[in-house]
Amino acid sequence: MKKKLLSLLLGTSLVMGLAACGGGGKDTSKDTNTKKDTGTTETANAGDAQKIFDQKCSSCHGGDMKGGMGPNLTKVGSKYSKAEILDILKNGKSGGMPAGLVSGDDADTIATWLAAKK
Repeated sequence: MKKKLLSLLLGTSLVMGLAACGGGGKDTSKDTNTKKDTGTTETANAGDAQKIFDQKCSSCHGGDMKGGMGPNLTKVGSKYSKAEILDILKNGKSGGMPAGLVSGDDADTIATWLAAKK
């Protein structure tokens, strides 16, 4: 039990440290006219969402979204609506998801993108 609690605390500290290093600033150098053809149905801002996810979320949820310290998000849209995902991003969730790692337009972008993952 102590190891699990210590791991959770260290992991949360790591996530908070990484979130602080992420900056949260917008990348103004991106080309908004370029769309990567992946052969899947994605939202228009999927590239932005992927970048935000890579910077803010992948350390816990994995680069492939299959989980790690955090849960698997590959089909999270089947479980939660966009509004519910936004609430989790804003307020966190018991079990290790801290509040406020992503906010504002970035939170909306991520929530829209994740809600489409079914």
